[in-house]
Amino acid sequence: MKIVVSDSTPLISLMKAELLDTLAGLFGEVLIPEAVFQEVTANEEFQDEADQIKKSSFIRVVKVENTDRVSFLRRVTGLDLGESEAIIYADEAKADLLLMDEVAGRKVAQNMSLPMIGTVGIIVRAFKVGIISERDAEEAFDKLRKSRRHISEQLIQDALDAIHGN
Repeated sequence: MKIVVSDSTPLISLMKAELLDTLAGLFGEVLIPEAVFQEVTANEEFQDEADQIKKSSFIRVVKVENTDRVSFLRRVTGLDLGESEAIIYADEAKADLLLMDEVAGRKVAQNMSLPMIGTVGIIVRAFKVGIISERDAEEAFDKLRKSRRHISEQLIQDALDAIHGN
């Protein structure tokens, strides 16, 4: 079984695109550190989203044991607690994949040679393996645009080109 660890942003973006369940089809189980769980469930204005995370049978909350390493990473990089815990947990668990969108976090993970994918890549992969249709992918990107997620238009266009076979 593959080990897949997620930061909060891909989870939030996939909920906004109404594709959170694609993670179950792609990966079976997704591990999220406690800080990521807090980030996606603590805001009282987003209880519907929090409930989706809490009720997802494929998301499992994990504890990062090496808090000193997390603290060090935060101090050195300026990353938030969720990103730092996701990176440290992925590294220590020898994760097969880290789900992360933020540029700063991706750079740190890349420097640590952690395999990763972001929201856009998840949607493309879900299309390529037949979990979602071309139309579902197009609608997901439209929802992401409308929700004002910080995803570049060029990245979305490149993904749409890949989906359309261009």
